[in-house]
Amino acid sequence: MRTWNDYKDHVKAIDPVAKKDIENIEELTTIVSSLIAKRTELGISQRELAAECGLPQSSVARIESFKTTPKFDTLLKIMRPLGLKLQIVPSN
Repeated sequence: MRTWNDYKDHVKAIDPVAKKDIENIEELTTIVSSLIAKRTELGISQRELAAECGLPQSSVARIESFKTTPKFDTLLKIMRPLGLKLQIVPSN
């Protein structure tokens, strides 16, 4: 295998449980990366965002570093001050 993506595709093809796990991680990565990008674009620090959300700064840091998975209500609290919303779309 030449690349990380080749390896992920191989694992997804041979192990349905691993495929689901990888896809879940990829979806979470997309969401959290979008939060980080928007926060950075707006010039808001983690501390400022946390204060607007009523969360400890350490919670924002743990989410952004993928040390924890946010609950749905926490995700919504973080998204609002960033001007983001979730959109439900059909999967491919």
